[in-house]
Amino acid sequence: MKRAFQRGIAVRTGWRGLGFVLSASLLATGAGAQPSGPDTPGAPIAAATPAPAVAAADTRQFTLSNGMALIVKVDRRAPIAVNMVWIRAGAMDEVDGTSGIAHMLEHMMFKGTPEVPVGEFSRRVAALGGRENAFTNLDYTGYYQQVPAARLPDVMKLEADRFANNAWPDAEFLKERQVVAEERRMRTEDRPRSRLYEALSAQVWTASPYHRPVVGWMGDIAAFTADDVRDFYRRWYVPANAAIVIAGDVDPEQVRGWAESTYGRIPARAVPARKPRPEPVQVGMRRFDFRAPAEQAYVALAFRAPGLESLEADTPEAQDALALTVLAAVLDGYSGARLQRHLARGENRVADGVDASHALVARGPKLFTLAGVPAKGHSAAELEKALRGEVALIAREGVGEAELRRVKIQWRAGEVFQRDSVFAQAQDLGSNWVQGLPLGADARLLDRLAAVTSAQLQSVAQRYFGDEQLTVGTLVPLPPDPSRPPRPQGDEATGGPVH
Repeated sequence: MKRAFQRGIAVRTGWRGLGFVLSASLLATGAGAQPSGPDTPGAPIAAATPAPAVAAADTRQFTLSNGMALIVKVDRRAPIAVNMVWIRAGAMDEVDGTSGIAHMLEHMMFKGTPEVPVGEFSRRVAALGGRENAFTNLDYTGYYQQVPAARLPDVMKLEADRFANNAWPDAEFLKERQVVAEERRMRTEDRPRSRLYEALSAQVWTASPYHRPVVGWMGDIAAFTADDVRDFYRRWYVPANAAIVIAGDVDPEQVRGWAESTYGRIPARAVPARKPRPEPVQVGMRRFDFRAPAEQAYVALAFRAPGLESLEADTPEAQDALALTVLAAVLDGYSGARLQRHLARGENRVADGVDASHALVARGPKLFTLAGVPAKGHSAAELEKALRGEVALIAREGVGEAELRRVKIQWRAGEVFQRDSVFAQAQDLGSNWVQGLPLGADARLLDRLAAVTSAQLQSVAQRYFGDEQLTVGTLVPLPPDPSRPPRPQGDEATGGPVH
C-alpha cells in the first residue's frame, strides 16, 4: 500500500528511484528552511544581463534576463520534448481564509488571455500532437506540455503568454469555483482516509501553513472571490519565482534563445518577502478518532522529525534526517520490506496494508509517518502497537548489513530506470529547483544516503519515536449511509498534488 500524505510530486517514480526520496519528502509533509534563491526575503532580483550557464553532464541551467530560471535536460532517444513551468508558490503561501487559492488559480490559468480565448490553450496543444496538465502542491504549482520536439517553441510561446497575461471574466471564475468544490467532494469528502489525513495535518501543525489542505476547506472555496485569485496571481507569478524546465530532444543554446524571446520578455518584478512561520515545539502526544462511513479502519502515526536543510548540511540533525529516510526504506522501501514481511503477510497478519515514509526535503516542517489498514479480526490499536514495535525492534537490534545493502542497491537501480521517462526527468529537475537543490542533487544525495550506517539507523530509531512528538489519527469505520453512493476505498491522498 502506497499513499501520499501531504505530498508533492505529480507522478511518483516509486521507492526504487531517488526521485521518490526527494518527492517523498513532501509525502510525509515537507519542510525545512526557506530555500535560498531569488525568493529569499530581501534578495535582489536578477540583473538585466543573463547569468552564466551552470552545467551538470547533459543538463544546463541558465538565468534569463528577467530573473526566471531555465533548466535544460538533453535526451535524444525520441523526438519529443517536455516544457514545464514551476512556480515556487503553493498552498503554504496562502493565508487563512483563502485555503486552496493556489489550486483555484491553477484552474483559472486555463481560462484564457487576451490573445488566447477560454479553452483555446488546450485545443492548440492537442493540435500540436501534445498533452498537457497542471498540478498544485503544498510547496509549488506546476504546468506542463509534452509535444513533438519540433513544436517546442509553440508551447513555450503559449505558456509564456498565460504566465504573463492570464485574464478571464468573473462569470468564468464562478463556474470554475463550482468545479473545484466538486473536486473537493470527490477527492476528499467522499474518501474517509483523505479526510483522516486532512484532520491529521490540522492536528499536527499549529502555526505552519501545512495545516491547511491543498484543495482548500470547503467554506473557503465557497467564499473565494475572483479578486482573491487575481491577487495571488499578481503576487507570486513573478519571473524570479519561477523556473522553466525543458527536457528531451533539444539543443540547450537554441532553447535558451527561444526562452529569452518568450519567457524572457515578461517584465521582472521583485518576489514578495516571505514571513517565517516557525512551528511551536510539540510537548506531548496528540490523539484523535475520525468517525466516518468506511469499510475498514485505518491508523496513521505522524512523528515530527528533522529534514535536510541543504545538500551540504552536515549537522547532527542533517545526519539524522538522512538516516530516517533510509530507515523508512528499510521498513517499506521495496516489495517484502520489513513492515510488509512482518505485519501484512501470512494467516496471522495484523495488517492488510502498511506504509512508512519520511520527509527529507521540503519548504516546511517534516514528519516521519507510519500507517496501515488492520486485517480482519485485528484492531487499529493492535496495528499501531505492531508498527511501533517494528521501529522498536530496530532500536534494540539494529539492521543487518545485507538488508541495508539491498535498500541502497534498489535506489541505485531506480535511478537508472527513472531515466526511461523524459517527463520524470523534467519533473525531478523542477521539484529539486523548488527546494533550492542544485543540478546533480540526486546523485550527490544518493551518495550521502549510501553512506548511512546500521548504527545510525539504530540511533535514530531509539531517539525519534517516543510519545512527545507523536500525533495519532484513527479512522473509526461507521456503517454506510444508505442515502449516499458507495465511497471509493484504497489509496487516498491529501495535501497534493491536486489538478
